[in-house]
Amino acid sequence: MRPFTLLYFLLSALLYLSALPFLLLVSFKSKYRASIPARFFLWKNPPFQYDDIWFHVCSLGEARALAPLVEHLQKHELSISAITHTGYAEASKYDAEIRYLPYELFLPFWIKKHEYLVVLEAEFWYLLFTVARARGAKVVLLNARMTERSFPKYMRLRWLYSRMFESVDKVFCQSEADKQRFEALGATNIEVVGNIKLAQKIVKNSSYERPKVETIVAASTHADEEEPIIEAFLEYRLRHHAKLIVVPRHPERFDAVYKLLETLKDDEVTLSRWSERQDFEADIVLVDAMGELNNIYAISDIAIIGGAFREDVGGHNPLEPAHFGCKIITGRYAFMQQELFKYVHNVQEVENEKIGEALEKAASMEGSYVDEKIDLESIIRYLNQ
Repeated sequence: MRPFTLLYFLLSALLYLSALPFLLLVSFKSKYRASIPARFFLWKNPPFQYDDIWFHVCSLGEARALAPLVEHLQKHELSISAITHTGYAEASKYDAEIRYLPYELFLPFWIKKHEYLVVLEAEFWYLLFTVARARGAKVVLLNARMTERSFPKYMRLRWLYSRMFESVDKVFCQSEADKQRFEALGATNIEVVGNIKLAQKIVKNSSYERPKVETIVAASTHADEEEPIIEAFLEYRLRHHAKLIVVPRHPERFDAVYKLLETLKDDEVTLSRWSERQDFEADIVLVDAMGELNNIYAISDIAIIGGAFREDVGGHNPLEPAHFGCKIITGRYAFMQQELFKYVHNVQEVENEKIGEALEKAASMEGSYVDEKIDLESIIRYLNQ
């Protein structure tokens, strides 16, 4: 083991020991009950048995983006690791071995030989790359991205990332700007192929009757985002026949959002929960269920995409509402989705206090749509070598 790698390993061990009390505490929370024991204690998380192509993703979006690749790589034995429980659940839909990725301290003992390790987006882990390469895998970065906002932070740690990218054989990045940023950090053998999320099949799993009034969906919302959206809708509703469907990003917030809706609405506005009655008769409907968002985009006129009305999230995928022709409104902090928004037309990007104005303007706009641009063949050809 090289001196730098040994030092990194020891620091990882020190960090792990210092975080143990916190890890034990959060492992009892329902959100982390599976992922924390698996990742930090290797509970029911053995090494992969397959030795062909191993994909690593973070969460639901990256796991879902694998679909077109998995479809073209059926002759291979596939393994997929994830970080979050939503990513793990989505990955479990594929014909593949599924694991949670262990904390870095355990990787030298956990990783076995694979032909390829394919890491999506910005999942940069030094020991993951180094150990996989040492075991004989070709390490590939896929859908690699580095936003203008985050690039200065990476550059301050260039001494780390330049070492990390020494173990990377190939980088398939999203844009020319991403390529330049990776080159500045020492990466080589970089190819711009576009965003593989453009190649995913966007489908609904249920069909609902479209409401007879204008339907607005507040999609994948986070804390502090529902209130300005609801207030804008209530003001908009004074002049228009419209209803609002609220779909929070995280299920643990369903109850809190329902209480907020009860507090903000007036007596003339009706409210319902999807879990209690599966219909859209009320003026405001809280969808307190997972896996319904595409079904709701399909019956909506306007989509207000959450995650972009606060500075620390970075927005969410606009391809799905655009696919169904929704008129899209998003916030100014969609920096994690910059590349995807390049392909989506007829989008309004507004401040929180301008959501109401955007709703009024949407009446005269065409629905959003996507220009598809992705070189999937280059990726498949490389992995089939």
